[in-house]
Amino acid sequence: MEFMDVVRARYACRKYEDRPVDQSDLDAILEAGRLAPTSTDQQEQHVYVIRFESGLEKIDALSECRYGAPLVLLITYDKTDVYEYPGGKYDSGVEDASIAVTHMMLEATERGVGSCWVNVFDPDKVKAAFNLPENEQVVAMLDLGYPAADAKPSAKHDHRKLISDLVTYL
Repeated sequence: MEFMDVVRARYACRKYEDRPVDQSDLDAILEAGRLAPTSTDQQEQHVYVIRFESGLEKIDALSECRYGAPLVLLITYDKTDVYEYPGGKYDSGVEDASIAVTHMMLEATERGVGSCWVNVFDPDKVKAAFNLPENEQVVAMLDLGYPAADAKPSAKHDHRKLISDLVTYL
């Protein structure tokens, strides 16, 4: 697919086939996240692959938004290894991890794998449930799986603001 076709085709998948994600597809998706640009090339993100029933049951207890996906990526960043912006008010952790998630979603779409960025959860509870290191901050969970035959984008998917409503030239 051409890049803009991938961007247009990607939607939040909320219904999946009951089959595992092929390892070759998962490897390519993870590689897309690895190649994502980060501030000063810190690469502070970390991805946990949750695909066994015990882990998926924890996800279900922490969020209502797995939608039956056979695999969930849990994305964190290392709070001790981020670029601090001048002035000390912001650091690069959330944005860098978010760039990696976006790259993985787009690669998933390219490979015919559906995805849904989950942000309906308590990061502290997720961290505790999976016994994550103290220095890691949970940013997102990414459902992955092959879309069910009747999966479809939300009704608002194609309703986009005009570019003139989103962009101001100064």
